[in-house]
Amino acid sequence: MKKLSFLFVIALLSGVVTAQEPVNEARPQRTPQEEALKQTTRLTRELGIRDSIRFDTIYRMHLKYAKVRQKGLTRAENMERMIAIQGELKNLLTPEEFEQFMNHPAEQPRRPRGANGIAPATLAQPIDSLPPVRK
Repeated sequence: MKKLSFLFVIALLSGVVTAQEPVNEARPQRTPQEEALKQTTRLTRELGIRDSIRFDTIYRMHLKYAKVRQKGLTRAENMERMIAIQGELKNLLTPEEFEQFMNHPAEQPRRPRGANGIAPATLAQPIDSLPPVRK
């Protein structure tokens, strides 16, 4: 009887293991064109660039480096790519725009979310001074 139940559990578990999907397929990769468009749109929005000729020039620059990035670079090659991007942007942007680009604060990391999808509040006041919770 124990052998039969053991075999049943093994068969059940093997079905669960084979039914799981690979983790890597959950996030599709963007094409170089999509990546370049997203980077260009974000940069021009943050710097307030409205000129279509400058937008197109910056897009072509981003597209060139997005195609290079798709080849799978080492860490050192990726750093060289980023330095080259900064060098080209220095020539494409005005000194004020480039200064604003270089001094842009890094994006804030995502804050953890609670079970209900709402970020937990930080308490700036003691718990005793908070109003009572209604049920």
